[in-house]
Amino acid sequence: MNQTRLSDHAYAGIVEMIRSEGLEVGARLPSEARLAEIFGMSRAVVREALVRLASDGITEARRGAGSFVKSRPSDRLAAFVPSTELPTTLGSYEVRFVLEAEAARLAATRRSPHEMAHIEEGMALLREALLSSEPAHAEDRELHRRIALATGNSAFLMAFDALWGDVEKIMRAGVDISRSRPPEVIATMLREHEVIVDAIRAQDPDGAALAMRWHLWEGRRRLMP
Repeated sequence: MNQTRLSDHAYAGIVEMIRSEGLEVGARLPSEARLAEIFGMSRAVVREALVRLASDGITEARRGAGSFVKSRPSDRLAAFVPSTELPTTLGSYEVRFVLEAEAARLAATRRSPHEMAHIEEGMALLREALLSSEPAHAEDRELHRRIALATGNSAFLMAFDALWGDVEKIMRAGVDISRSRPPEVIATMLREHEVIVDAIRAQDPDGAALAMRWHLWEGRRRLMP
């Protein structure tokens, strides 16, 4: 088993520890040495897992004090993403931050009137789906694909589609978790998409990129309680 796969195992193990032991936000995790002992791995592997957990917003390192729980994945997330798949699934956000923010930027610069109408239609379909009790992941995906299509560069669409296996789980989980919360959470999700579309309509590339990155950041945060 290579180090990347070992670090996936350590990542999933630490998340399961946070869940099973009921560690709350702010709780201190065992030391690297103790985690390495628990998982039967080297400290280097555990350190890599902790770096990735911090990047995904689950833990945070405090100099001289160790690692602490920053946020706990929602219990509902486990229905869509098994703990063993969590490192890869949440890791897809790192790629999406780069890929989709730049796609939104280019779409704002290059979109034609026809492509803008296509994006607007996608937004309307997503709004209808989110405000219903039906699954909305297909409409969510379609809007993001239409934005990628408006770049005029098919590689963006190919890259987004290649991520779909993990993105689908996230989109399904995100809607399910959001619907379990007060109605304003779905309203906020809708507004984030609308801000992206508004910026593309206004041909504001920096605004579109920032709005997309913010939406993805908040989407990841919604996977936590």
